[in-house]
Amino acid sequence: MSNPNLKYTVYLTPQQREKLSAISRNGSAPAKKILHARVLLMADQQHPQGGWKDIQIAEALGLHVNTVARIRRNFVRFGWEVALQRKQRLEPPVPPKLDGELQEQLAAICCSEPPKGQTRWTLTLLVDELKARGLVTKISRETVRKALRKINYNLVKTSS
Repeated sequence: MSNPNLKYTVYLTPQQREKLSAISRNGSAPAKKILHARVLLMADQQHPQGGWKDIQIAEALGLHVNTVARIRRNFVRFGWEVALQRKQRLEPPVPPKLDGELQEQLAAICCSEPPKGQTRWTLTLLVDELKARGLVTKISRETVRKALRKINYNLVKTSS
C-alpha cells in the first residue's frame, strides 16, 4: 500500500531534459505544456540547477503547490508525456442542446411543408418551430445550422 505522504522525486534522463528544455524554449507548444515542462526541469534532482522544492517552484511560476505536486506525481507514476498533457474531459462542459432524438425531429420538420406563406424552411423558422413545439426553450440559429450540417441537410433547394 502506498503512503499518501510519499514525495515523488523527479529524476530526468539527459534525453528527457533535452526534450523538456526544447519544449520550454521554442514557445510553439501550448502554454500549459510549457509550464509543466518548466516544473519538471526545476524539480529534476540530477541537475545542478534543479532540485527545487514544490513551494519554490510554485512561487517562481505562479502555480499552486498542489499543481506542482500533481505534475511531479504524474511524471513519476505515468511518465513525462502524461505529466505534460492536460487531463482530457470525458464529457463536454455544456451538454449539446440537440441530441440524437432532437436532431431526428429537426430533420422531420425540415422534410415537412414549410409554414403557410413560405416557400422553404429558414433557420429562423426552424428555431421558431422548435420552440413552438416545446422541444427546446431556448436555442440559437447557429446551433440549428450546425445540427443541420451534422445530419448533412441542406436548406437551400436547387431547382432542376
